[in-house]
Amino acid sequence: MEIILETERLLMRKFTIDDAQLIYDLNLDPEVIRYTLDPIKDIEHARQVLESTILPQYALYNHGRWAVLVKPDLQFIGWCGLKARPERDEIDLGYRFIKDAWGKGYATEAAFACLKYGFEQLGLKRIVGRAMPQNVASLRVLEKCGMQYIGEDIVDGHPAKTYEAVNPF
Repeated sequence: MEIILETERLLMRKFTIDDAQLIYDLNLDPEVIRYTLDPIKDIEHARQVLESTILPQYALYNHGRWAVLVKPDLQFIGWCGLKARPERDEIDLGYRFIKDAWGKGYATEAAFACLKYGFEQLGLKRIVGRAMPQNVASLRVLEKCGMQYIGEDIVDGHPAKTYEAVNPF
């Protein structure tokens, strides 16, 4: 297991192709994907997402979406991380967690660690975070991480509130 980040309560590691079941199970809950609009159809689709979207980011950009595990038992609770979006010339902070992990501060803890990693380890200049306007909990995570609201836009065909953080170093 290749650990990328560690916080007080969490470990974040790279996904592998063997994690297709985790991705599939996470996306089975309609409430988890309520604001993401990107359901995973089956295990094979989860593998395709890993192979075409998640895993290549590690090699291309030295970052990506990482599996989030709770210490000490290493229970998978979701993912968090940075995603290069060259078509938008930006790095996007994203996260998704199982419902049992909601309301416990895990998203904020993981997201803040990813921002810090992006600025301190990768030297990124700017990171954006987005959520649908109705996704109040996700918007609150971005705010708690110190990101600043910069406007609303249509992204990937859906309305999104956009926040940014600029490297303070």
